[in-house]
Amino acid sequence: MKYHILIIDDNEKTLEVLKLSLERAGFRVTTAESWETVEDKIKIGYRVKDPFDLIVLDLMIPERSGFEILRSLHVVLVPMPPVIVLSAITDIKKKVEARDLGVAKYLTKPTTPDRLVKAIRDVLI
Repeated sequence: MKYHILIIDDNEKTLEVLKLSLERAGFRVTTAESWETVEDKIKIGYRVKDPFDLIVLDLMIPERSGFEILRSLHVVLVPMPPVIVLSAITDIKKKVEARDLGVAKYLTKPTTPDRLVKAIRDVLI
């Protein structure tokens, strides 16, 4: 079974690199750069009965912060898949906030594709 991963990040280049790296590791990947796109992808996933197994989430998204997106995901996704934060934010208070919101792992940018793949496998397997 190929796990289906949703990556949410506002940086197009980051999305491209992560998508390619995770696909090479054997995952199916969907990307979204804004909350509106996330909502669309979730609706499509439900419609075709192809939900996400895990979400990789950046916290620094201009229109709506990653924390706001995470809170919204808890409302619209049932069941809520595990979330790995991948962010440049290193503040311990933000890491604690993420953990309080149920984040499975918190990785700091920059990271390597291998480290992200390992984190995903640790959470899913």
